[in-house]
Amino acid sequence: MNKKVILYSTKTCPFCRLVKDFLKQNNIEFIDYDVGEDREKLDEMVKKSGQMGVPVIDIDGEIIVGFDKEKIKEVLGI
Repeated sequence: MNKKVILYSTKTCPFCRLVKDFLKQNNIEFIDYDVGEDREKLDEMVKKSGQMGVPVIDIDGEIIVGFDKEKIKEVLGI
């Protein structure tokens, strides 16, 4: 079952790169929004997560803040 994965990140965030690498290694498709460039997506991210820190990962509506590998694996079922 494919889950919809949205990543809110910035170009300079090292943990954002770790999340992207992790998702790619596990062949998980994801949409990546650069909240450093896109004010609308930044507002969307803050509404979902309640905070400004990146990365924020939205997996079918479940919000994970930061690179919490175990939580990401659990939610994705991998």
